[in-house]
Amino acid sequence: MQEYKALTEKADCRPDIWVYLACTLFFLGFYKEAQEVASKAPKSQLQNRLLFHLAHKFNDEKKLMGFHQKLEDMTEDQLSLASIHYMRSHYQEAIDIYKRILLQNRDFLALNVYVALCYYKLDYYDVSQEVLAVYLQTVPDSTIALNLKACNHFRLFNGKAAEAELKNLTDISSSSFEFAKELIRHNLVVFRNGEGAMQVLPPLVDVIVEARLNLVIYYLRQDDVQEAYNLTKDMEPTQPQAEGSVRLNIHQRTEYILKGVVHAALGQEVGSRDHLKIAQQFFQLVGGSASECDTIPGRQCMASCFFLLRQFEDVLIYLNSIKSYFYNDDTFNFNYGQAKAAVGNFKEAEEIFLLIQSEKIKNDFVYLSWLARCYIMNQRPRLAWELYLKMETSADSVNLLQLIANDCYKMGQFYYAAKAFDVLERLDPSPEFWEGKRGACVGIFQLILAGRQPRETLREVLPLLRNTGNPQVEYIVRILKKWAKDNRVSL
Repeated sequence: MQEYKALTEKADCRPDIWVYLACTLFFLGFYKEAQEVASKAPKSQLQNRLLFHLAHKFNDEKKLMGFHQKLEDMTEDQLSLASIHYMRSHYQEAIDIYKRILLQNRDFLALNVYVALCYYKLDYYDVSQEVLAVYLQTVPDSTIALNLKACNHFRLFNGKAAEAELKNLTDISSSSFEFAKELIRHNLVVFRNGEGAMQVLPPLVDVIVEARLNLVIYYLRQDDVQEAYNLTKDMEPTQPQAEGSVRLNIHQRTEYILKGVVHAALGQEVGSRDHLKIAQQFFQLVGGSASECDTIPGRQCMASCFFLLRQFEDVLIYLNSIKSYFYNDDTFNFNYGQAKAAVGNFKEAEEIFLLIQSEKIKNDFVYLSWLARCYIMNQRPRLAWELYLKMETSADSVNLLQLIANDCYKMGQFYYAAKAFDVLERLDPSPEFWEGKRGACVGIFQLILAGRQPRETLREVLPLLRNTGNPQVEYIVRILKKWAKDNRVSL
């Protein structure tokens, strides 16, 4: 840039120097200056390509199409077109151009890396690997190619496999590209499931686009919803074009999904309908877009949108279509189980809840209350009672008791309803709990009379009744004792 600037100040400056200077400014990220300088250059294909890329950077659709029409069927122009296709998430169109050029120029090996990048973005990680291998045979120490190979391994296998691929690049000081230092440090945080995130990601938030998004994910995993919100509240996802069906690129998709997740988490944490409504709108935008409606993230978004709208039949349409991909995923099963239970399919819901391994979820009150309800609806109230017994006394344990008391009563499981109402009444001697307990105890007696409950249960009913100071107790106890005496039941 300095050399070209010096040349432009000379009286005999060649006119084409301006376009070269504009290119250096473009690569330094000075897009406004690049545009001003490029306008001083004579018209040429290089100038048109540069202005084409600048129109993309400025999101100027009209100018972009104008420069697009001036592109010719020459390699440089076609490579620029493929590059813009890639950045606008038209990956298949980019692949078609690259493959056509590769057929005519077998020695353009780097195009294999571009094709592999496109396949990576299309989620065809194994195809991406095959294409990449062609390039790596000739250039085994390529920073870009090895990094992409590691990312493919992360998607296909796990973080350990990805890290093993990066080991050739971890001697960062000898890396040929200065920018790769940050890139590799960033990716290692991802491969290590967030390890070192606080040291590595914050300084990179404005350097690597994904760093901000990965930092948001890290905060969400740490349950630090407020910090996640602070990072995303000023993040304005680039608006998709309004004409025709909305198409999102992979970065827009991630931004919208993350903003949706953050608003949903914050809305649930602070009880804000506004945040939940915003979350629902973000999910709907992704799930309803032309580029995402048939992808797994797109379907998850539609499920989340309907979940927040409490339309659980619709939630299940989407979750059923992708469940085979998430058999062992605890978060998926947590949501799937809730949706099944919400539509009354308690048998399947119980099976799904019991697949969950995460201790954090298993100690969550929402999980415990849904599982207890499933046990009760599936005629296994004892298991629901055991869930309560394992809990420490807290507001949540009282809420679970109320659920057990009311659901068991509703299902005619009066023994556990009586036990639950008894504990509730001792915690809070309100008439409501006494009435529940009284009804449940009489219900047990009815079941004994009908031969559907062992007679000996009466022995447990009397102490429950006597725990109350209500004057009605003696009358009920007298009737029960008389029946026991007449039917030779020892109390």
